[in-house]
This record gives sequence, structure tokens and C-alpha cells, in this order.
Amino acid sequence: MSVEAKVGTFVLACLLLLGITIYYVGNNQLGSHMTPYKTYLRYAGGVAPGASVLFGGITAGRVTAVRPWSEDPTRIEILLQVRQGTPVNENSVAKLGSVSLMSSPALSITTGTRDARRLGAWQVIPSQETLSVDDMTRKLATLTDSADGVISDVRRDLKDITGKASTLLTNLNEVSGPANRMQVARLLQQMNSLIATESPKIDRIADQITAVSSHADSAIQKAGPLLDHTDAAISNANSTIDQLRGPIADDLAQLQSTMKQAKSMMAAIQTLVQANDYNISETVENLRIATENLDQLTDQVKQEPWSLVRIRQPKDRKVPQ
Repeated sequence: MSVEAKVGTFVLACLLLLGITIYYVGNNQLGSHMTPYKTYLRYAGGVAPGASVLFGGITAGRVTAVRPWSEDPTRIEILLQVRQGTPVNENSVAKLGSVSLMSSPALSITTGTRDARRLGAWQVIPSQETLSVDDMTRKLATLTDSADGVISDVRRDLKDITGKASTLLTNLNEVSGPANRMQVARLLQQMNSLIATESPKIDRIADQITAVSSHADSAIQKAGPLLDHTDAAISNANSTIDQLRGPIADDLAQLQSTMKQAKSMMAAIQTLVQANDYNISETVENLRIATENLDQLTDQVKQEPWSLVRIRQPKDRKVPQ
């Protein structure tokens, strides 16, 4: 075997050994030390196997498979592997992203929350849909159509506003014309003359108001002690009323009991009168008869006083012959 053949064989063996080493090292680094997860999106956005997986913006793994989900064909199943020790938790959210504007699409995972539970292997990472280019195009088209309508409305409103502004300027020019300016000047002149004429009266009124204010202050100062005495008198009256309230209440209670007794006595008298009504009537009748007899006796005594001494009336005296 020639030297060139030996050298070629050695180079090929070295390359083969290097390839085998790189293969095993890659499998050890990307296989045995990676944790698999999966997530589901309705729009994959060009993500393909081998795309980068970003955790909080840091490259943490790669996408292993992208395919329609067998249970729901309207959703895309994305399988991914993330470096062990990456704190993917149940509050982390997977969504489409990229490292830069010119880079290929990537799968971005948010950091979630500190106290959330960590996800295990092959668990589903919650996802969040992103707008596709078609959706953005449709929304931009809708926005453009709306903007055209708004611009036309604004133009129409601007025309109306311009016409109204022109009318307003015309009216202002008419109001500020020479005739109106002369009238305004005359009014100002009259106001100046009126102020000059009435200024002494206004000064006198101001002086009088000042004097009244000073008198009012003195009156208020004098009224202060009076108010203090009034407060003291009210306090004394309150204390007196408090002192008399107890005896008055006792007297009222005694008066109430006396009234109750009088009421019961009146009821008893009324009952007694009703029970002796016939006897009272008879007694009154006897008194009436006795009074009549007494009157007759009195009249008889007046006419025949001798009847009190003699039984018979004496004979009349004869007239002497």
C-alpha cells in the first residue's frame, strides 16, 4: 500500500471517529439531558422541527415535531424539548416568537410565576394564540376602510366648520364695523362720565359702610359679655328646672292619685243618688208640702195673732150707748 493510500485511510478513520464522537456527544447533550413537553396552537406560524425554543428570551431547547393534532385537527400539536433545570411551570405560556425580525420563527415560553408548580415531562404547556399575517392584513384592510370613511366624514365636517367660521367672521366684521365702533366709543364715554359723576357718592357710601362696620364690631364686642351672662342665666335656669323637676313630678303623681280618688267617690255618690232617687223625690215633695203649710201658718198668724194665745176668737166689743 502506498503512502497516499495510508494517509487517506487515516484521514477517513479520523473523520469517522470525529463524526461518531459528535453524534454521541450531541445525543448526550440534547437527548438524555432534555425534558420533553408539548403544546397546542391553532396557527403554527412557520415553526418547523429544529426551531429554537426560547424561555424568557433565552434559547433553552428545540422543536422536535409539528403536526395536526389527532384528537382535534383544527389545532396543531407541537412537541419540544427543553434543557433540564429550565423552570417551566403551570403559569408559563407558549406562543410564537422570534429572536429578531430577520430570524426564523421560534417558540417562546414565558417564565410564569415564582410559586407555580413545575411541569413534568410530556405535560402540556398552556398556549396563547398570536395573530397571523392574514389576520393582520384583514384587520389592516378593515381599518383602512374605516379610515377612508372617517376621512370623508372629517372632510365633510371640515367643510361645514369652514362655512360656519366664514359666517362667524362675516358677522364679527359687521359687529366691529365703523358704526358699531362709534356706538361702543359713545357708551364708553358715557360710562366714564357716569363714573366720574358718581365717584364721590360711591366714596361716601364706602365711608358709611366702613363706619357701620366699625360700629358693628363695637356692638359685637359689647354683645359678647351679654351673651356670656345669657349663657350663665340659661345654665342657672336649667339647674333650677332640674331641681324642681323631682318635686313637681311627685306633686303631679299625688294630684293624679287624688283625682282618681275623687273620681271613684263621684262614681259612688252617683250610684247612691241613683239608688235613692225615689226617696229623694218623696223627701222633696214632703218639704214642699211642709213649706206650704208653714206659709199658711205664717199668714194666719199675721191675720190672727191672738190665735197663738186663745182658742176662740173674742167677741166684738159693743159700741157704747
